[in-house]
Amino acid sequence: MTDCPAMKTVQMMLCALLAIACSNATSAADSVDESFESWQMKFQTTGVVQHKPGFSAAYSGPNSLLTNRENSRSVTATLYLGVRAWSGGELYFNPEMALGVPFSELRGLGGFNNGEMARTSGADPTFYRARAFLRQTWGFGGGTQTIESAPNQLAGKVDANRLVMTLGNVSAIDIFDANKYSHEPRRAFLNWSLMTYGAWDYPADARGYTQGAALELVTPDWALRAGRFMQPKDSNGLPLNSRIMSSYGDVIEGERGYTLAGQSGRIRMLAFRNQAVMGSFGDAIALANATGGVPDVTRVRTAQAKIGGGVSIEYDLTRDTGLFFRASAHDGETETYAFTEIDRSVSGGIVVKGARWQRAEDEVGLAMVANGLSSSHRDYLARGGQGFFLGDGRLNYRSEQIVETYYSFKAARNLWLTLDYQHVRNPGYNADRGPGNFFGLRVHAEL
Repeated sequence: MTDCPAMKTVQMMLCALLAIACSNATSAADSVDESFESWQMKFQTTGVVQHKPGFSAAYSGPNSLLTNRENSRSVTATLYLGVRAWSGGELYFNPEMALGVPFSELRGLGGFNNGEMARTSGADPTFYRARAFLRQTWGFGGGTQTIESAPNQLAGKVDANRLVMTLGNVSAIDIFDANKYSHEPRRAFLNWSLMTYGAWDYPADARGYTQGAALELVTPDWALRAGRFMQPKDSNGLPLNSRIMSSYGDVIEGERGYTLAGQSGRIRMLAFRNQAVMGSFGDAIALANATGGVPDVTRVRTAQAKIGGGVSIEYDLTRDTGLFFRASAHDGETETYAFTEIDRSVSGGIVVKGARWQRAEDEVGLAMVANGLSSSHRDYLARGGQGFFLGDGRLNYRSEQIVETYYSFKAARNLWLTLDYQHVRNPGYNADRGPGNFFGLRVHAEL
């Protein structure tokens, strides 16, 4: 997890306080005000099975998506524990289990097909701490807002104007880019490109979690967020680097509500700067030119920064229909460090609730994505270089184009079944390969 003694001590204290408070707390069901929770215990489990038919390719390399037929599966299970420890203070703890067998050992794509598939996936269940964090809220008046009960969110009322601090073990995308139509692979689109900004190399370990702190200034009309989080010690590795002043991911996001044709929406703009020991594509190519051979970013790693940003828009077209759009890019000079190999990305789509056909809890979604690479990243791969996920030996570059559609069927009170289809043109940005097709079934349950 991390070798930072101070952070381990904080986490142990959080867990102890949580256990004590839960043992003394009163259930919201026993309260006079059922909209107020003093504690919560929720659970989710999600299983995904997918099939990829074979496809054609002019050539393959060590990091290519395999051309033969393949099957993939993943399962996650998460326990959400939360408690109000003091006025404005909430503590949360999430133990989690995951297992997964990805396509092609999780290689050969920029936009991978299953957001539930961690980079440490294995066929056997792995148990770990996903989150352990403190949320402190300070109210500044302006009326009140009702917060509904959700995982890691206690039901209650808060000031409309407030400052929120989050501190501890979290996922950065828990806090930033909360696009309600394209964010959660357990309920909506599965593709990595549709979880968040495709080009945001967001700080995280190989399971998608990190440690750090964020502040949010929230009003009814706008919000401003900023945070600093730990990077992994090594590119796409599991252990985090506790030296957060020399290896970190900084992010800032502004959010504004708007009204168009009588319908509401939100627009968010995000900027990030990652500092870590990373290899430069240009340096790797220069070294290969000088010494001969194939460029290798692992031979030229040094402390440097990656800078980028994006815009995310959601719009309630009607009561039952929502639209979303995202665009993101970064400088494209250094290797992918914590997310996936996308240097620029544009996506958009539509989500329709099933009220129109008397299935109010059902949902259908359709999205399109175009992912791209910087010129130096393309040159590196074209000369036979390998990234963490990509490396066909050579490259006939084209943008990676993805179409995903799903139908989510509410089968029981807390059970959803989802049929999912993804079509990927130019997998791994290579026009000499594919297209690839992915057929999936997702089962999601909540308690």
